[in-house]
Amino acid sequence: MTKNRIAHAGTLLPLAIGLAMYGVGSSRGPTAPLDVGGHERSPLVEPRTPRHGASAANSSNAPVPLLTEGHPVDWWFVFKFNSAKFPGCTGGATRTCPFGGEVQHYKAFGQQFVYASSEASSLQVGSGCAGDTTADPIGATYAEVYSGSFYYVVWNDQFYDDPKIQGCSKECGAPWGHSKGMLAWDDAGDGVVVQVTTPSWPGAGSDKSPRKTDGNTLGCVTDDNVQVSQHFFALKLNKDDLIKVLAALHNASVVTDPKNPQIVNNGGPADVQELVANLGVNSKTQVFTKDTLSTGVELISKSSGLNVPPWQMVSAVLGGVPLRTATWWANPKIYSTTASTTISCWSDSLGTPGPVEVATTGQWDGKEFGLTGGLGTDFNHAKLGVSISGSETYAVFGDMNQQGTTSGPNCASSQNGRGGLFYVVDNPELSDSLKHLISGGTAPTKAPAN
Repeated sequence: MTKNRIAHAGTLLPLAIGLAMYGVGSSRGPTAPLDVGGHERSPLVEPRTPRHGASAANSSNAPVPLLTEGHPVDWWFVFKFNSAKFPGCTGGATRTCPFGGEVQHYKAFGQQFVYASSEASSLQVGSGCAGDTTADPIGATYAEVYSGSFYYVVWNDQFYDDPKIQGCSKECGAPWGHSKGMLAWDDAGDGVVVQVTTPSWPGAGSDKSPRKTDGNTLGCVTDDNVQVSQHFFALKLNKDDLIKVLAALHNASVVTDPKNPQIVNNGGPADVQELVANLGVNSKTQVFTKDTLSTGVELISKSSGLNVPPWQMVSAVLGGVPLRTATWWANPKIYSTTASTTISCWSDSLGTPGPVEVATTGQWDGKEFGLTGGLGTDFNHAKLGVSISGSETYAVFGDMNQQGTTSGPNCASSQNGRGGLFYVVDNPELSDSLKHLISGGTAPTKAPAN
């Protein structure tokens, strides 16, 4: 059995002691903080456990998740459909490029979407073209940051050379994290995190430092990142949350460059600045982290050195909850697992995972659509999970695919050997709505016989 050293770090209050020393841990039990080698350090301060669902007050000028311009919420989720079953934009809307670029004449594109939020947690149909006006969650939230004067970090393992990342050509593979998104905050450290699954978007954090060779609006980027399904998730943060997200990003080895103003504008509290300055490197850690944020959303981070199947890890971290997942499911495939599946690429410190199903199709409005990875239009690049039995009502938004292996000889295969983040929202309406969205075909527990 292949064993990975894993540390489950105790929750820390924000102290400017350097990101390499941060381990962000569970609210379940008093575990001592650990350094990057997994060695215990003395606890600093007993953490406060936030009330579930409580919302921390942000400074009035902080960036926040927006459903539309001027309409703030604590969180929102968007699922953009693929171009095979939901082509074009809702209502025949015409694409525009407010954040840079020109409308691309792809062979196929789909910018129809459904969304949910802390204000209305069940999925509903969005209007227009996802991401290209301030009348939809993606466009409104991105415009707030891109046209504002905030501090920010943008990361993406597939920038496609705009910006260029040292040591990478077009994209960054293992051991870099398989993660994409944007953080923005104000002088107080209050702000917003946006998780995306789109290659090559966003590629800039401000109109003052735009992309140089490519567009920066969905539907206006050279790469057709709107052909297949994608997801987006935005969450309000206070300063303590920002510290935890930055620590999680470092643990996951996300791809960014603190010296490039196109994707990083560092500022705000001194401890935040120190953490940001330490991003854009491979963390060398072999740990997962878990934190509860001020909104009640749980944040899980997997390091690249923790060579385990990603969604089985999430199940174990959540106490063995059974999950159904929808990701870019392609070779090397991790098949559906049951409670009795032997997983030898594992660590006993993780506990025992529950069953993890791999969805192959989903449905919306009477239409079935594909939820696997592949070349073509009826495929999926979102990374979703939902609890499927017991009393849990989790919706999980992740960075990682069900690709890799559950057993040797190469436990670092594919996504096993990469880092990423997972946001866990405990919400009955959202969980039920997501469960219906990805209901349909299920992958077998082993590869079909030749």
